Amino acid sequence: MAQNMGKLVEQAGKVTAAYLKPIERGEAKTGQADEASEMVKVLGRVAERWINDPQKIIEAQGAITSDFLSLWSATLKRLGGEEVAPVITPDKRDARFADPEWSSHPVFDFVKQAYLLTTRWAEGMVEQAEDLDPHTRNKARFYVKQIAGALAPSNFVATNPELLRETMAQSGENLVRGMRMLAEDIEAGGGELKIRQSDPGAFQIGVNIATTPGKVIYRNDIIELIQYAPATETVLKRPLLIVPPWINKFYILDLNPEKSFIRWCVAQGLTVFCISWVNPDHRHAAKDFESYMREGIFAALDAIETVTGEKQVSAIGYCVGGTLLGVTLAYMAATRDKRIASATFFTTQVDFSHAGELSVFVDEDQIRAVEEQMAERGYLDGARMSGAFNMLRPNDLIWSYAVNNYLKGKAPTPFDLLYWNSDSTRMPAANHSFYLRNCYLENKLSKGEMRIGGKLLDLKKVRIPVYNLATREDHIAPAKSVFIGSQTFGGPVEYVMAGSGHIAGVVNPPNKVKYQFWTGPEPEGAFEDWLPKTQEHPGSWWPHWFAWLEKQAPKRVKPRIPGDGPLPALEDAPGSYVKIKA
Repeated sequence: MAQNMGKLVEQAGKVTAAYLKPIERGEAKTGQADEASEMVKVLGRVAERWINDPQKIIEAQGAITSDFLSLWSATLKRLGGEEVAPVITPDKRDARFADPEWSSHPVFDFVKQAYLLTTRWAEGMVEQAEDLDPHTRNKARFYVKQIAGALAPSNFVATNPELLRETMAQSGENLVRGMRMLAEDIEAGGGELKIRQSDPGAFQIGVNIATTPGKVIYRNDIIELIQYAPATETVLKRPLLIVPPWINKFYILDLNPEKSFIRWCVAQGLTVFCISWVNPDHRHAAKDFESYMREGIFAALDAIETVTGEKQVSAIGYCVGGTLLGVTLAYMAATRDKRIASATFFTTQVDFSHAGELSVFVDEDQIRAVEEQMAERGYLDGARMSGAFNMLRPNDLIWSYAVNNYLKGKAPTPFDLLYWNSDSTRMPAANHSFYLRNCYLENKLSKGEMRIGGKLLDLKKVRIPVYNLATREDHIAPAKSVFIGSQTFGGPVEYVMAGSGHIAGVVNPPNKVKYQFWTGPEPEGAFEDWLPKTQEHPGSWWPHWFAWLEKQAPKRVKPRIPGDGPLPALEDAPGSYVKIKA
């Protein structure tokens, strides 16, 4: 133990060095001070509401005091040998307190319950603060969740029975290993902590992830277009274009052969084309939403027509890629461009009036701060977006890995989804600013106020068939928000809600039979009224979607071989852009 404590101090010095190195070189990333200042300001507004009413402060103090007196009384009885019901219990899904000693040992049980009582009290202070505008209250909830997650007793050796046992059993060697990984992760993050969520050496893009056969047939400044090799004797005549999000990378739809939506589509007889966005740098600073439409979707449509001869495609847009697709469809309607015959949206918002938890990052002050950061480099650093997504589920995506990696000293297990999650991308300054302001802040698209290429966009003029997929537990594009967005289109909309969340609800292959999906009547009226009228179906929504797609254009032709047409193959899928690291 003594030797390991000495090694621990040595490794702590390396952690400090990894943190200070970018500061000494003048390369330290900015933004943390702005974020901390915003948190203090928001929680200060909550405190002001309570300070203005002394009687309410007394009541709040009385409530927490009463809870702790009950806890002290119950703990003393337990120490005296009595059986006592807990004052408060954690959620059954809360894995932080799964170890039996959190309940069986009176001291750890006290620590656990004290934490839960304090957390509940803090959350109540936010909810009961009067005269708070909804946005400030949502931000306060978010920051309280972050603080509560960080201060959980499960995150500290002295207050976590499992960590204490492991530390004693290993004579502290687990802490030495953890401190070594901490230094590595701070160095990998350029002075900021980049928590590893998966074994980074376990996956290689194009080798054991993103492996569906195909060719890159077109490339420009912001996209590579991949055409996938056919796997059936005939294919549907109408090609399929996938527009993935540029936040993270396209291979979420091609993780491995068992989970790959792209490979499954090919197996159904679809000629699949997928955009792979560049991981932008300072050279792409001026690339805005219109650039992504013209050099992204329009360039892909031109290339598809060149190699297949088809003037119409079916299109899929995922998340922000779906928002771009919606903008593009409205522009095409305004210019009488009919090259997209049907559209499918995966967890996509076109109306942001009930946007997800990411909206806590969006107001004038915060956008201005982000724009100032982007102005320095021409892009938003990938770590900023990755950190924001992880903060939506801090206990699962931050603190569970902090405990496992740095306190237990265990390297995370290989997991393709989390490898993808950590393979972050940068955001071009012009594009990201336009998205934040026009969509999240001002909700211009659904209001008919957005302009692209000199055209005023109106989604009601989009009259092609739409398949709109939401997921029940989505924190980024809530099912209600997607439902409301369905009502902005002018044509027939098939609204479907899948089980699980933003990723797992989409990447749900038929052979797994893991989650269910719901179908119902036209998406009209209130989401809460639509829900009771739905029918639940076990298994994946993929076959339901394909039946919808095939019914529109069932004609089949001979398969098209990537690279055999007018556009020669540039390289094998998944291409080069996807391999650029942020």
